Amino acid sequence: MKESLSLQQARKLVLLSQRLPPRKQSGRAIEATLSAIEHLGYIQIDTISVVQRAHHHTLWNRNPRYQASQLDQLLADKQIFEYWSHAAAYRPLRDYRFSLPRKQALARGDQSHWYKRDEQMLKWVLKRITTEGPLMAKDFEHTGKRIDPWKTKPAKRALEYLFMQGDLMVPYRINFHKVYDLTERVLPESTNTTLPTPEEYARFLITQYLRANGLGQSAEIAYLLKGIKPLVDKTLEDMVSTGKLLQIRVAGRLYYALPASLELLSKPLARSKLKILSPFDNLVIQRKRIKALFGFDYLIECYVPEAKRRYGYFSLPILWDGKLVARMDCRTERTESLLHIHHLALEPTVLKTDGLFFALRKELESFLLFNHCNQLQLHRTSPAKVKPDLQSLINDLTI
Repeated sequence: MKESLSLQQARKLVLLSQRLPPRKQSGRAIEATLSAIEHLGYIQIDTISVVQRAHHHTLWNRNPRYQASQLDQLLADKQIFEYWSHAAAYRPLRDYRFSLPRKQALARGDQSHWYKRDEQMLKWVLKRITTEGPLMAKDFEHTGKRIDPWKTKPAKRALEYLFMQGDLMVPYRINFHKVYDLTERVLPESTNTTLPTPEEYARFLITQYLRANGLGQSAEIAYLLKGIKPLVDKTLEDMVSTGKLLQIRVAGRLYYALPASLELLSKPLARSKLKILSPFDNLVIQRKRIKALFGFDYLIECYVPEAKRRYGYFSLPILWDGKLVARMDCRTERTESLLHIHHLALEPTVLKTDGLFFALRKELESFLLFNHCNQLQLHRTSPAKVKPDLQSLINDLTI
């Protein structure tokens, strides 16, 4: 018999599983950051920096004591490593062996890289790093034709190929640029490097996803992982048949959950706390999922031509009262320590704004500090009639 949850219960389970809003934490701040990465399974890395970059933003929302230096320290201490999830990400080193199926598939040619394989260039780049030690893309002179849409030089393509197939790792970055070194010189000797069986890999993907997200469907668990969905489907069936998983119906849709996760429903959700999320936050990264569960139709518009944008270049989802209630297009003007709110757009379901705006004002104080800003400018709201109410609340908001 399948269990069922209301949409409100499902949303609560998802948010508590995602640790949003964060609960009071004890211990050292850097330990809370590592705990967040290990629990979520990955933190997406992104280059856009109109506000704090996505990896910092996502961690700050789980750990209010987060500092960017903590991520650098965890990387230096070899508690985390850079690799791919559905995109570039920081991942827990304890899960290193589960990066091997993709790496070995790329090395064998079973999976294709977005760059064409150039054996001569791969050998030359690998030899230089073996001989000279850690190198960056800029340490290689440009030779050959830049052929991909980003006009990437051949040595950079080779570096990324070697990184993706596991020959190289990124022990650290300099000014956000990757430094590459041999995996054998970066990886601690104690690291488990045994290749998981296909079933073991599928069970890891399923368990990790459901622990971090509360509920999940097969396509969500296999999100952007080539060729893995049939195995995930079969493993889900096996885990249900042995009682390792539950099938849950939510609004006519079938999801899977770990039995222990349902115990979270007895815990309180901090509904009065508001969080300003990154567009690449783990909660919202799968847009179809978030629309189905939260009724939030979200599209990041930085990749949309300006004339076609509805909300703005980089609109940040706003979580409050257990719902996604708004999106806020922001940009920092660092030379002026100024945070611009170019457009705050409320969802049509928001009928009363008093509690929302009070919670937003409180969170904006922290958000200003997080972005190294001390002043705020509100430009536009939708609907326009709510702007005076919000403006009056934030007029004195300086840090």
